[in-house]
Amino acid sequence: MSTPAPNDPASHSDAAAAVPGRKPMDAIMSLCKRRGFIYQASEIYGGINGFWDYGPLGALMKRNLREAWWQDMIMNPAWGRRGPNGEPVRCVPVETCIIQHPRVWEASGHVGGFNDPMVDDRETKQRFRADHLCAVWNSLKLEEHHTELPRDKPFVSVIASTPGEAVAHIQSNPKLLRPYRLHGSFKVSPFDDRVWVAEASDKDATLLLLVRAVEVDEIRAHHDLIPSPFTQKRSVLTEPRQFNLMFFTYTGAVFNEDAKVYLRPETAQGIFVQFKNVVDTTRVKMPFGIGNTGRSFRNEVTPRNFTFRSREFEQAELEFFCHPSESREWYAFWRDFRMEWWKSIGLAGDNLVLREHDKDELSHYSQGTSDVEYRFPFTAPGFGELEGIAHRGDFDLTQHQKHSGARLEYFDQERGELLPNGSRRGERYIPHCIEPAAGLDRGVLALICEAYTRDESRPSPEFMKFHPRIAPIKAAVFPLVNKDGMPERAEALHAELNRRFGRQGLIETDAKQTIGKRYARMDEAGCPFCFTIDGQTMTDQTVTVRDRDTGGQTRIGIDRVAAFLSDRLGD
Repeated sequence: MSTPAPNDPASHSDAAAAVPGRKPMDAIMSLCKRRGFIYQASEIYGGINGFWDYGPLGALMKRNLREAWWQDMIMNPAWGRRGPNGEPVRCVPVETCIIQHPRVWEASGHVGGFNDPMVDDRETKQRFRADHLCAVWNSLKLEEHHTELPRDKPFVSVIASTPGEAVAHIQSNPKLLRPYRLHGSFKVSPFDDRVWVAEASDKDATLLLLVRAVEVDEIRAHHDLIPSPFTQKRSVLTEPRQFNLMFFTYTGAVFNEDAKVYLRPETAQGIFVQFKNVVDTTRVKMPFGIGNTGRSFRNEVTPRNFTFRSREFEQAELEFFCHPSESREWYAFWRDFRMEWWKSIGLAGDNLVLREHDKDELSHYSQGTSDVEYRFPFTAPGFGELEGIAHRGDFDLTQHQKHSGARLEYFDQERGELLPNGSRRGERYIPHCIEPAAGLDRGVLALICEAYTRDESRPSPEFMKFHPRIAPIKAAVFPLVNKDGMPERAEALHAELNRRFGRQGLIETDAKQTIGKRYARMDEAGCPFCFTIDGQTMTDQTVTVRDRDTGGQTRIGIDRVAAFLSDRLGD
């Protein structure tokens, strides 16, 4: 059964809700279940940890996000802008298999290097990533803790991806630091790359906390001293061991090593192995992109925070190939565009940041990486990765060329020495690759968290402020009462709008319950506009338009409804 782990901030949302600016994750999860956005997979059997299903509204919302990416990255790349070379951006799609030849993953480095250091709690049998272990010290003199693990100071262990996430957990679960309880203000300041200092105001004193990500080597040397994150008991943790994150299965009738294959951990490699076929069978010229969306699988040992870290997830990845001399410009182009794109669909504001990786964070082949990060309720005051934009150089194509024996060089007829006849000699090279890789499930979760709004002055205080492009229900048509010809007029208007806009999302209609309850239901579903047929409609051919965000109502002619909706949906 999938239940929040003891260290999961999502399991302590009541405390988190009291923190200014942080939305209550338990309320968001409850609304997702109640309105059919997200369900626990296999729920009637107790659930399965790390897997989630999308209900009717969630499936529509995720489709809208996928289609928005597809339109803006493949069909009309970068909104029709010209790239650094002055030419329109060109991209083509592929759809590749979940199961690839096992040697694909050997070439990519996943078989040999796609491992995480894992630590087991010998008593509870729970397992977690060693590199996500943060230690929190009750400290007054910070200097003495910079270089070695303190043996004489009380401390607790927390599972978190970053010190900031650990602080958020401590903030939402004050029982971890008895007898101190974290009342009032809670300030966090970065101390260095691996250490955060937290200042917690108690009733009687100010407590300084040192929050530090524990190095894997420290755990190996001091695993008997470090408390378990689950029970805070010492001498129960094992030394870190490597754990491969890929799921495997077998093809054919015989289950042996020769038949062993893997479920892909990313969609990108399918693009790289089809690079030559795309070049040979289309008229694409450098620079160009190849895009792919689809399911990927990672055997996360500690899936947590709702759909943020799952074992099955969907990606939307573009591999953009270019000449090495132009790669830095294209990296900057896609980095900036992807940040702008997320803002355009509803994530504009302080909760979205673009973070350039430091040199010590980069993969050995990377020439630059940036993350679009969102401040989720469970990462606040820190951020969680939403999308990575990576300058991968020529690493992937070079690796696949080496392991497969296929020539993956590109012959560029428009480069090279200028010949007497005015043509070019041409140049053969391995293209460099810029990879904007987005997680659609994390995108949906970020949009849900951003959209969740409470207004206690409204009859129904919860509503979802989705951007109209992403909203699963685009509009609703209601008869005020279920009589006097109003249902028939509502049905006719609903049919008209459904023919025009149904491909973008649901056009809802409902004649049951009071109009206030129907509005409230649409508010929780994130429907931006409701059109109501009432008594006045039957006399002057106007309808009431209700705006979800403001609750305000205006009247327009029934013959103007389609144009009104088209203007706001961008049809």
